[in-house]
Amino acid sequence: MVIWQADFYRRPLKDSSGQPLWELLVCDETRQFEWVAMCPQSQANSTWLIEQLKPAIMTQKPERIQVFRPQSLSLLETAGKALGIRVEPDRNTVILKQWLKERSKQYSELENYSHEFYEPVKLDQPPPLPLPENLWGDRWRFANITAGNLQEFFADRPIPILQMPEHLLPLNLGLASVVAIPGIVIDGGKKSMMLARWLAEMKPFSCNYIPGSPDGLILESGLIDRWVMATFEDAEVTDAAKTFEVRKQLAKGLHFLLVQPDDSGITFSGFWLLQGENKNN
Repeated sequence: MVIWQADFYRRPLKDSSGQPLWELLVCDETRQFEWVAMCPQSQANSTWLIEQLKPAIMTQKPERIQVFRPQSLSLLETAGKALGIRVEPDRNTVILKQWLKERSKQYSELENYSHEFYEPVKLDQPPPLPLPENLWGDRWRFANITAGNLQEFFADRPIPILQMPEHLLPLNLGLASVVAIPGIVIDGGKKSMMLARWLAEMKPFSCNYIPGSPDGLILESGLIDRWVMATFEDAEVTDAAKTFEVRKQLAKGLHFLLVQPDDSGITFSGFWLLQGENKNN
């Protein structure tokens, strides 16, 4: 299956008339296929994209294109529809983001560099919203499982909603089997399956501890959505939250979210293996 990752957005560059330049970057998951094109902002539309992508798909037509930037999504969806290619929002475009970071270091060496502040993969996010009250379960807690046991434990169980991307498996991240993978466990009770289905629709990306008054546990999902999973002022919970973040760093950002009816360890509703934005990339 051929999957492309694509971005189409303005860069810190200007053309000879002073117009900002937009750049189209397309690559496959190995970067053996790469496609680059630029246009002035006045031409940055789906029609231009279609004309650029036509020769690209003659080289290698993908089954779908993953897009992480909201500003790129609608334009690429329109172009993809015209070309018969499914375009889907997905923040896990690791290879593309690495390429964007590499190219961002090259722009300053170009004559048409605009010197404006530029962060290649950072997205503006709205304030977090409260998690819908009708979905929240009985209780939640921090937990951890060793990297060596994680895949075997969850992959072999009948879990209705199971998200364990191949590239996030501990072995593929080069993590030692003894490394503790931290996570959030929610005992959902009777609402367990309803919560798991809602989470699957929202597409979890990461869980983060945010210190404040009170402290908070924030779920990032979709492309830019954020949700307040819990708030707390208890010192013991805060210490556990700090440990959660430390373990995430030691595990290259890897962590998990588990929804289950209760703590019996027998039945599970949903499991997501997450990494968020790996700062080491």
